[in-house]
Amino acid sequence: MVPVAIIGASGYTGLELVKILLSHPKFELVYVGTSEGGGNIADLHPSLSKVADISVKSADADEVADVAELAFLALPHKTAMDFASKLLERGVKVVDLSADYRLKQETYEEHYCAHKDGKNIKEAVYGLPEFYRAKIKESSLVANPGCYPTASLLGLLPFIPYVKEDAPIFIDAKSGVSGAGKKLSPTTHYVNINENIFAYNPITHRHAPEIAEKIDELFLVQPQLNFVPHLIPVTRGMLCSVYMQLEKEIEPFEVLEELYKDEPFVRVKKVPVDIKSVAGTNFCDIYAVREGKSLFVSAAIDNLLRGASSQAVVNANIMYGFEEELGIPKIAYVP
Repeated sequence: MVPVAIIGASGYTGLELVKILLSHPKFELVYVGTSEGGGNIADLHPSLSKVADISVKSADADEVADVAELAFLALPHKTAMDFASKLLERGVKVVDLSADYRLKQETYEEHYCAHKDGKNIKEAVYGLPEFYRAKIKESSLVANPGCYPTASLLGLLPFIPYVKEDAPIFIDAKSGVSGAGKKLSPTTHYVNINENIFAYNPITHRHAPEIAEKIDELFLVQPQLNFVPHLIPVTRGMLCSVYMQLEKEIEPFEVLEELYKDEPFVRVKKVPVDIKSVAGTNFCDIYAVREGKSLFVSAAIDNLLRGASSQAVVNANIMYGFEEELGIPKIAYVP
C-alpha cells in the first residue's frame, strides 16, 4: 500500500478525496491535515461518522513527508505552492488541485499572484490524462485541472484541427454551486441562487487563459476564445457548450469516437448530454452535432469529481503505474 496524505480536507473536494481513498485498493490514507487541525475527520464531515476514524492534524509539510509518499493538496491558490515545494524537496509526490502549477509562470502571475516556486512550476505536468498521460506517468508533480477547463478542453480539443482560422470560439459553461466551495458569499447564498441562473466574470474569468494555453501547447493554435461561466441552482454537475466554425464539413461523432475510443472515462453520446448522468462519477459525456460548418459540442462532468477529486486520484494511479480505473467511481447518482 502507498501511504498518502490529504492537505486541505475540510472542503467539498477534500471530502470527495477522503471517500475515494478510504476504499482504494492501493492507496492508504495515513494523514489528513487542515489549517487549524484538531478533532476527527467525522467532525469535519459528519457523513463519515462510523466510516472513518482519522485524526485531523494542523497541516505540516515535514510531518507529511515523514509518513506519506504522495500528497493531495486541496488548498487555495497561493497556499498550495508553499506546501508543494517543501514536499517535493523531501521526495513526496504531489497532486495539486489548486491553480498554482497549471499555467506558465507569466500567465499565472498575470491572473493570480506572484509565484514563489519558479523551479517546480516549470516541471509540473497538466493532469488531463487523455492528452498528457505519458508525461503524468513520469512526473512527481501533477497540476490537476479545474472543472471548467476539464469539461471545456475534453469537448473542444478533438476539433481544434478543423476549426476555421480566426473564427471565434464561444464556451457557454454552467456549474453547480459546490464549485464555489464551502465559504458562503452573497452569490452562493440560498436566497440568491435558488430558482436563479446568472453569468459571472464573463469573458474575463481566469479559467479562460488556462483553456487557451493548453490549446496552444497541444496544437500551436491561439484561437479567439470567449468563455462565459454561469452558476445554476444545482448542488453538483457541470455542462460546457462550445460553439465553433469549421474549415470544412466533418462528421463530429466519428472524430470523437476515433479520438476517445480507448479512453476509460470519456463517453461519446449520440444524444445531448446531461449532468445527472455523470453526477458521482469520473466520466465526461460528450455530444457534438454539425449544421454545415457550424459545430456545437456539449460536455458534462461532475465538477467535484472529474473536475477535481476523482481526476486527481486517476492522475495518482497513473503516476504509480496502477490501472487508471482503480478505486474510481463509475455509477451515477441517478435515482
